[in-house]
Amino acid sequence: MNIVTTSGPFTHTSNTVQKTMITVLLALIPATAFDFYLFGWPAILLFTVTVGSCVAVEAACLALAGQPIKAVLGDYSAVLTGWLMAMSLPPWAPWWIGVLAAVFAIALAKHAFGGIGQNVFNPAMVGRTVMLVSFPVVMTAWVMPHPMFSSGAPGLADAIAITFGGHMPDTMSAASALGHIKTELSRGIPVTQSMAQVPDLMDMALGYRAGSLGETSAILILAGGLFMMAKRIISWHIPLSVMGGLFLMAALFHAVDPARFTSGTFHLMSGATFLGAFFIATDYVTSPVSKKGQLIFGLGCGVLIWLIRTFAGYPEGMAFAVLLMNGLAPIIDQYTRPRLFGRNRKGEPLPLVKEKP
Repeated sequence: MNIVTTSGPFTHTSNTVQKTMITVLLALIPATAFDFYLFGWPAILLFTVTVGSCVAVEAACLALAGQPIKAVLGDYSAVLTGWLMAMSLPPWAPWWIGVLAAVFAIALAKHAFGGIGQNVFNPAMVGRTVMLVSFPVVMTAWVMPHPMFSSGAPGLADAIAITFGGHMPDTMSAASALGHIKTELSRGIPVTQSMAQVPDLMDMALGYRAGSLGETSAILILAGGLFMMAKRIISWHIPLSVMGGLFLMAALFHAVDPARFTSGTFHLMSGATFLGAFFIATDYVTSPVSKKGQLIFGLGCGVLIWLIRTFAGYPEGMAFAVLLMNGLAPIIDQYTRPRLFGRNRKGEPLPLVKEKP
C-alpha cells in the first residue's frame, strides 16, 4: 500500500526572514544617511563598530553552538539589531559602548534564549538599556548636529580621536529636548519657560537637535515606517497605538497643568518616538500576534513611555517601555488569541445544535 503524504492547506508566500530584514534595512537607509550627514564621521565610525560587533558576536555564538555560520548570518538579523542599537546610542559615544552593547544584545538577549525567533526581549533595546544603566554619563553625552564638511565639523582624524580615543570636546556637548525639560523642572522652572530654550517642532522634525541618531530626522523615520506598512512588513496597529497612547496621556495632563507637563505634540516629536513605534515595538518575535493584542501592546508602550519620561529618572523611556511590554506579550497573546472554529473562548467544544424537525 502506497501512502501519499502532502502538506496541509497552508498559505504560502514569497516572504522570507532575509527579505523581511532587507526591507526593514532599506526603510532605515534615508534616515541613517541623513544622520551621518548631521553628526559626521564620529557617528559613522560608531555605527560601523556597533554593527560589525553584532555580526562578530553572532558568528561566535553560532560557532559555539555548532551551527553553520554562513547560512544563518545571511538572514541579516544581526545587522538589523546592530543598526537599530547604533541609532539608539549617542552618535559620538566611544567605540567600547558599541562593542559591549553588541555582546549583551546578541549573546545575552538573543542566543541565551535560543537564537533568532526565540528571544523574549528586543535585543537592541536590551543592549541600549544595559549600557544606559551601567554607564549613564557616557550614554547621556549628547552633541548638537555638526553637518559634515561644515565649519567646525570633525574630520576623519578628529573622529578617530573621538570614537577610539574618547576625546569628546566639552564645548560641543548639549542636552536633548527631553533631558532639558526634565532638568529645568527639577530646578523649579515651569515648562512654559523652559520650552523657549528647546528647538521648535519643525527643527525637531527635521533633525536639527541633540540626541541619538534615532531621535533625529523624525520625518525620514516616519517615511521609512510608512514604507514598511506599504510593503506589509508591519501593520498600523502597534505604531498607531504607541503614538496614540503617548499623545493622549501627554495631551490630557498638559491640559490640566501646562506648567508641569509638556504637550502631546512635543512628546511625539521628542526622543525616539517614531523609531520605537515603527521599528522596535513592531518586532515580530517580541510583540503579540493578534491584532487586538497588538493594540493593547502598543497602548501599553505609549502609556509607559509617558510615565517614564515624566516621573522616572531617565528622560527617555522608549527602551524601558518596550522591554516591559515584551515581558507581557505572552500574557496578552493568551487572552487575545482568536476563537478556534467550533470552540468557545476557553477552547471548549461548542454544543451541537440540533436542527428542528
